[in-house]
Amino acid sequence: MELRNKWSAPNRGMIARLLEWVNLRPEESDRTWLMFAFYTFTSVGLRWSEDSTVALFLDEYGAKYLPLIYLASSLLGGILVSLYSRLQRIFPLRWVIVAIAPCMFLPLLLLRLGLQVPFLSVITIFLLRLWVDAFYVVNDLNTSIAANQLFNIREIKRAYPLISSGILVADVISGFSLPLLLLFVGLDMVIMPTAGIFIGIGAIILWYVSHKYPQAFPSIPQKYKEIGTPSPTQRLSGSLKRYTWLLFAFFALLQAMGVLIDFQYLSQVESNFQGKDIASFLGILGGITGICELGTQLFFSSRALERFGVFRTAATLPLTVFALMLPLLALDIFFFSHPQYLLFGLVTLKILDELLRYTFVLSSGPLLFQPIPDKVRTYVQALSGGIADNFGVGMAGLAILGTLTLSSRFLSLSLHRSLMEIETIIIAITCLIVIYLLRSHYVNLLVVSAGSGQLNSTDVDLRAFKQVVIKTLTDRGNEGDKRSCIELLSQIDPQGSTEVLAPLLDKLSPSLQKASLEAMLTTGANHLYIPNIQTLLQAPQGVHPEVFALALRYVWLAEPDADVGKLEKYLEDSHYSIIQATAAALLLRQGTPMQKVAATKTLRRLLTHEQERERVNAVKALREAVYLQALRVHIPNLLQDESLRVRCAVLQMIAATNLEEYYPALLAGLYYKSTRSTAMKALVELSNEALPLLLDVATNVYKPEVVRMYAWRTIGQIPTLEAIDILWEHLENSEDANRSHILRTLLKRHQQETIVGLLDRFHEIQVKRLIQQELEFLGHIYAAYIDFTVTNELDNLQHPQKFHLVCNLLQRALLELESDLQERLLLLLQLIYPSDKIQAASSNLRSQSTKNFARGLEILEHTLNLPNKSAIITVLDRRSPYEKLQKLTEKDILEYQPLEIGDRTRKLLQYRTLLSHWSWACCLHLAEVVPIRLDTEQVIDSLRHPTGFVREAAISYLKVASPRILWKILPQMQNDPHPLVANQVQQLLSNS
Repeated sequence: MELRNKWSAPNRGMIARLLEWVNLRPEESDRTWLMFAFYTFTSVGLRWSEDSTVALFLDEYGAKYLPLIYLASSLLGGILVSLYSRLQRIFPLRWVIVAIAPCMFLPLLLLRLGLQVPFLSVITIFLLRLWVDAFYVVNDLNTSIAANQLFNIREIKRAYPLISSGILVADVISGFSLPLLLLFVGLDMVIMPTAGIFIGIGAIILWYVSHKYPQAFPSIPQKYKEIGTPSPTQRLSGSLKRYTWLLFAFFALLQAMGVLIDFQYLSQVESNFQGKDIASFLGILGGITGICELGTQLFFSSRALERFGVFRTAATLPLTVFALMLPLLALDIFFFSHPQYLLFGLVTLKILDELLRYTFVLSSGPLLFQPIPDKVRTYVQALSGGIADNFGVGMAGLAILGTLTLSSRFLSLSLHRSLMEIETIIIAITCLIVIYLLRSHYVNLLVVSAGSGQLNSTDVDLRAFKQVVIKTLTDRGNEGDKRSCIELLSQIDPQGSTEVLAPLLDKLSPSLQKASLEAMLTTGANHLYIPNIQTLLQAPQGVHPEVFALALRYVWLAEPDADVGKLEKYLEDSHYSIIQATAAALLLRQGTPMQKVAATKTLRRLLTHEQERERVNAVKALREAVYLQALRVHIPNLLQDESLRVRCAVLQMIAATNLEEYYPALLAGLYYKSTRSTAMKALVELSNEALPLLLDVATNVYKPEVVRMYAWRTIGQIPTLEAIDILWEHLENSEDANRSHILRTLLKRHQQETIVGLLDRFHEIQVKRLIQQELEFLGHIYAAYIDFTVTNELDNLQHPQKFHLVCNLLQRALLELESDLQERLLLLLQLIYPSDKIQAASSNLRSQSTKNFARGLEILEHTLNLPNKSAIITVLDRRSPYEKLQKLTEKDILEYQPLEIGDRTRKLLQYRTLLSHWSWACCLHLAEVVPIRLDTEQVIDSLRHPTGFVREAAISYLKVASPRILWKILPQMQNDPHPLVANQVQQLLSNS
């Protein structure tokens, strides 16, 4: 592939290519190779010890006593794992992980000496075999914990397959070297000193790792970190607890399945070899298997994890066991298969079991613990990864012992084998079920650990919620909390809020009474609750004036046949202005002609009053007036009032009374921060009537960016289908910034309405098409970055320094544009996937922490199911533009061909609706410096661009590329609104 060749040679060395072959990144390589070396040396010593002790055990006891080893091993392993977990709380983690292997090897030396004593040799062989099994469990757990400390959730996908291949290299080395060792030393001499030397070297390497990366390994014991915090078991609750038990079941089942296969395999080895050359056979077979495992681990495991995910990869082992056990079972039941054929089948099964167990499954294991919070991860890992293994071994040992006991009395040998094969198949099926359940909890736990879950009103039990609101409002407590309850109730159940709030009015404080009445009036006045409101109007000690005015308004709006004559007494000056204005507005709405005249005089006096409060109260009351009549003449002055409160009240009144001639004032309110919120609420109140006005502002590229953004937000808040249709209609054809504004508006609208199925099929296809378009444009950005990097090395230019400066500026602008596009991709994904999961991923991707960033990618990995999922994750990852472009070309999203600087610049400007303004300006400056001949349409669009520095760059380009055309257009640009452009034009004209 041309792109790959271009990057590989001459720009990348042999080490970089080697890292690419093993799917590793340069920043991870040092840690990975060190851990690989540690695991390899330790595993070589362990493998020699294991093969030697297995041969000694089979010679002495035979395969029939293996179940006792399994049972004793599970008990000893559980004790040692618990001790290991306890040591982490007593000593610093860096001490524990370094010292555990040498400390575990010391008993092997003592037991080796016991072989020299005749009457102790029998029990010593049993204990040797037992201790080596326990050593394996603790060493694997130790390696897994060390790797989880060193790598984050994404790094470990690539690094751990290589680290865990250390045991495969050890299989090859120890397998082929063991027959040679046996020629020079006896079987009982292999353990010491050869195995001890290798285990000691592994410990030294791990000590070096713990000191080179001290930030990964705590320097204080865990018990000091946990002072004042709950114990690990107390912190395991809810979904985390369920996930932990599922992990326990998964590892226990895997271990039980391995033990059953191992027992059947060793039984056939013993019966076929009759105690001769067993160690050599095991060593050579281990070496051959190790070569296969090593190739799989180095070149396939990490890629399988990235391509298929952790759960599909882990499921390969139980699926394979199930697929191979069925034919063996059929042969035993129907054909009573010959021992040699059975040996061949079990050897094949054993090879595949070890191949998948020590490649795909071993690489997947640490990933399963990554969603667990750091504070309890080592505890859960010790429980699920250590104790579970031993539990599985013990359960398998009991099953084998029970089967042997049963078969010796009631069953033939072939039926005994069939029963054990059936047990293996049942465990494989159960393991697949557990993997399925694990997958359903994995992403949810990642989201919870990301701390980004959201409360959705669809999850609220309204009856229970109303009871909580009533209890909160009647009990003593913070008034802010009570007000929040009222607001939340009016949002979740606006129609039912009156039923809850009306009976509580007389028990609330004035501010809460005001908030309650306003919430009740938004859904319309209901005559059923007039008695509750009357208690406020007839209160002997009186109520707050604003509360009284709201109650007055509610009663007269709720009662259609009310005697409006009773309102005239409230027009007197002895009453508060808010009460006067409310009564006057109601009389304008329902009164006789004479009453309307009196009401108009009252309102005119209040509207022109010198006190701000009186003017505000009068304007607020006018919202209820049906006909403003002679009061309209005061609106222009009120819009220019020195008081912000008055101006905001006028905007609300214009919307409430549908004064079309003053709608431009509502749009003008979007320009100023002080009136923006009020103007948006007023425009939302106009509903569909405001849509054409807002759309004109939102799509006008010459309007300020902030005003266009708030115009889109306002459209999104209008609760009609027409508003939603406008957003979808303009999403695909919108330019760079506008598309982001529309996407955020759509998302907020859907979240407010708590729609479960966000999109219909048509809109889902539209979103996927936009994702494809964004990926394609990202490809062009990376292609431009690479081409400009190559071009930046050319010095055969008139002004090389200026060229390098502009070229670097353009590359930086492209990377900033990439960041905007990545954000837009995540917004698009929120439309078609659960919002809480994508938001959790987004917040983690914005984090500077590599662990949090990796967690964000992992959430996306297990949430997305798009065909281009791997391309999306790659462009969101912190990889180089070269790698990202390579992935996009591999997925056929675009075809990359290196272009000359002029062709690439013209190609970029073809996407001017998606280019940021700064990137556009940098393209023009580059065209000026090189120079590059641009298309006429591209130049004209640049001169008409709404951003001043783009027009300035276009004029600078024409000064070099076409001075004759420039002199023609300069007089037309003398009055440019941007001072930068105006000064530039004046200088050019003065120098001409």
